[in-house]
Parts: sequence; C-alpha cells; structure tokens
Amino acid sequence: MRFLHTSDWHIGRTFHGHSTDDHLRVALAAIAEAAREHRVDAVIVAGDVFDSSTPKADAFTILGAALRAIRDTGAQVVLTSGNHDGPARLAHNAAFASAGGVHIKADHTDLSPVTLTDEHGEVLVYGIPYLHPEFVRSAYTDFTGSTHQDALTFAMEWIRDDARSKATARDSADAAAESPSATPRFVVAAHCFAAGSGGEAPPETQEDSGRAEERDITRGGLNLVATSTFDGAAYTALGHIHSRQTLSDTVRYSGAPLRFSFGERSSSKGMWLVDIDAGGETDTQWLELPTPRQAARIEGTLAELMAEGAHEDARDAWVEVILTDDQLPRDAMRTLQERYPHAVTLTHRPAHVHDHGEHDYAARVEGKTDAEVFDEFLTYVRNGAGPTEAEQELLNSALDALETKEATR
Repeated sequence: MRFLHTSDWHIGRTFHGHSTDDHLRVALAAIAEAAREHRVDAVIVAGDVFDSSTPKADAFTILGAALRAIRDTGAQVVLTSGNHDGPARLAHNAAFASAGGVHIKADHTDLSPVTLTDEHGEVLVYGIPYLHPEFVRSAYTDFTGSTHQDALTFAMEWIRDDARSKATARDSADAAAESPSATPRFVVAAHCFAAGSGGEAPPETQEDSGRAEERDITRGGLNLVATSTFDGAAYTALGHIHSRQTLSDTVRYSGAPLRFSFGERSSSKGMWLVDIDAGGETDTQWLELPTPRQAARIEGTLAELMAEGAHEDARDAWVEVILTDDQLPRDAMRTLQERYPHAVTLTHRPAHVHDHGEHDYAARVEGKTDAEVFDEFLTYVRNGAGPTEAEQELLNSALDALETKEATR
C-alpha cells in the first residue's frame, strides 16, 4: 500500500493580508501530480483543510478542483477535520463524496475506517476528526476525560479494538477457506500537538516550526498528546504543526504545503510518500513541493536596502523588513515596495538607541515650558533628534500667536 501524507492546506488563508490562493493551487496541483507519478493508492490530508470554520465560496472551488485532480489519478482521498475547520461545512455531502472515493472524516461520533486493499489484503485508514474533549463527552457516556490526551487515548483504544475485531472476523473467514490471513494493517490520521513519550515537545527538524501562527490548542484543558498514544498503527499521519516533524519512524508531521508565516521561511515544504508492506512495516520518503514565492527577512538602512544589487534573491519574495535607520524615513514602506513589491511587514529597529535616562517621559516634561515639552517630545519619538530649525521657528510662531490671542481676551 502506498499513500501520500499531507496536511494543513489552510485553503483561504492570507499572508499578512495577501491572498495565497494562487500559490496554493500550484502546490495542490503538485500533490495530484505526485499521486500520479508515484501511483499512490490514497492521499491522506490530516486536518485544517480550510483556514476558517466559515470558508468563502472560492475555498470550496479550490478544494473541489484539488480533489478532482487527485481522484483522476485513481487515488482515494481521506480528509480529517482540524481545529480550523468547521466540521459540518467540511463534511457537507460527505456520504455522497465517499461514493466517489473522497472520504471526509469530520464527525466525532464516527471513527469507522476507510478500507483500502492491495495485493496483500486490507489496510484500514482511521481518520480521527479533531477531538475536543467536550465533543467526546457529549457523544460517549463512558468518556470522562478532560484533555486532548484523554480524548485521543479514548479514540485509539476504540480503534485498536475495532482493528482486532476485524482481524478476528477475517481470520475466521479465511480459516474456513483454509487460507489464514494476517492481522489487518491500519493507519491513523489525527490533528493534534503531539510530543515524545517523555512528555517533551516534538524535536525541531527545521529552524522554526511555525507554531506561533497556529491557534493554540493547549489551553482550556487541552494539552500535549504523547507519541505512544498511537502505538499499534503502521503509520500515524499528523497535522497541526506547519513544518515537517519526525517523532518516530511511524509517527510524523508533514507540515503545510505553503509558508504561512516568516517563521517558516527556512522550512522545506512537501509531503511524505509512505509504503506499507505485507507485514505492516513502513518505508517513507520526503517529496518536495514547489515554492511559488519564498519568504525572506532583510535588514539594514533604507539606503542600504534600496542600493543597486541589494538582496536580489528577495525581489520576488514575501519580505519582512527590519529598518535600522536611527529615524524612521518618511514613506519607508512605499519606497521599499518599489524594489520589493511583496514587502508586507516593516519593523523599525534603530541601530543607535538614544538614552533617555532613568526618568519616564511624564517625569521629564514635568514643570517645563510648552517649547521645552515640544523639544522633549520630538527628541523622544525621533530617537534623540530634536526639532529642526524650521520646526522650531514654526513652533515659536504658533506659540506667539496663541499668547497674543490669550492676551486679548
């Protein structure tokens, strides 16, 4: 059995206010092409298909086109809901879609598997929808847990029991036919923040996991889920972390297909190609996805960043700018976008910081004249540079006019 593990498509997401739809179409088309090239049996999408629980109409159009392209290769599709998805919207017409080979697992009351077959027999794919413990308590009277760990432990116990029962039924049928079968191989897809068996956060395989861009699912009684929770599965396809992670040989994150934050600028984007043999052993290979637009961070004075030949590799990238001018130049972003049209954030971090002393601003202006307050204010906001001669003359004229008006009252 061969399948692709991907996750966190986040259809409809923006990059600092700019649409990523066109870039995502490129990545999703590449997923379908990889499915065709590698002749996979299924594509697993481990949650956060949409970026919003109320996705726009275009998001459904993008999803529909991606699913058609994958199905045209002959591969089945298994999608699970993530914490960003609205389960009801994602699973709209799920029963109808399943008849066409697209299996949407977003109902927390349904943990039944998708059964795939190869020359060695069955592979059961259990797509676990995003399980908030309150959802599980409302659906299962025998569940009393309060954490995400509890919820996924409950789900995995049910899954292992179900896999064993199917194995027993299959073995009984094969024994009657004098052809005993192997225990069914099963795969799990889940959306969570998993950790190592010692309770540690997952090891970083990239510079930044992009976790800051993800909605925190460790609050409100939710917490880390131990890798051991998924014991027994031939492979566990995880979603939620935006960079690839390998927690064990059989428990992995694929990460998102696009860079959705500058924190992910150094992480490679792709998916896992997974083979499962007759005995349930897995072999994995990382497949890179195209990057329609890189993400870059550039730093320097405005003059340095605008100089001929500066940062040529960032000209067509999403750009995060850190300006080191002592004073923030006027219309700095507009100027920068002449050279870096996709510059989307600007931080002013002066190379030289004026020492304002130990007193706060209120203490420094206490008891001073209007002219002295004006001087102190400009010195403060301009990092040590007070009013220019022209500004001082303008202020003096304004103060003189005000005093004259007051004197005639």
